Amino acid sequence: MAPARGNGIRRLLRDLPVFAGATPPFDPGSAPVEPLELFEEWLRQAIEAGVSEPHAAAVATADAGGSPSARVLILKDADERGFSFATSSTSRKGRELAERPEAAMVFHWREQARQIRLRGPVLIGTPEENAADFRERSPEGRAAGMHGRQSSPLDHQDEVARAFEDGLSAIEADPGAVPSSWALYRLVPMEAEFWQGHPKRLHTRLHYTRPSVDDPWKRELLWP
Repeated sequence: MAPARGNGIRRLLRDLPVFAGATPPFDPGSAPVEPLELFEEWLRQAIEAGVSEPHAAAVATADAGGSPSARVLILKDADERGFSFATSSTSRKGRELAERPEAAMVFHWREQARQIRLRGPVLIGTPEENAADFRERSPEGRAAGMHGRQSSPLDHQDEVARAFEDGLSAIEADPGAVPSSWALYRLVPMEAEFWQGHPKRLHTRLHYTRPSVDDPWKRELLWP
């Protein structure tokens, strides 16, 4: 039997620093009533602080049986209707959202020791919204999205390059072309948590919840 290697990895992980930089102040008592307003405030602070790709978020979905999967996506928009991201509806996440239209989203801004967690139902955009989102993508982004085979088995990596070139040719021939599989999704948060880390582990967790979109938000602090 091969020797276990877990101890070496555990030691490696234990030696890594945590909360090595300065953390920004956060007073939950002065936080706004609506989490969207606080999200925008924190997002602007992250951008000003030079946080790398602050619009990247981990999005977790689950299939009909409840088995979860997660990946990192780019946030496309955030407003009173929800937090938007886009992908092919035939991808794994698209299929899972069709089976179970709910998701969780996490932003992690390591440089500021901050996390934002969202959870709620997910709505798919109208055909007009889906098309508008696709057409706003860069030429490279549109070319990569034209094949509609995301998450499907791949025989050889060279096929990706060929599909990309085919996609470029397609949008050059028809700049308004939109694949039928493209979809804009909107997570409607029923729960939002703002987590501020602290070097001494005196973390702050501000938790927002609402029973429905028509109800006001309730705020509470959680034990770290």
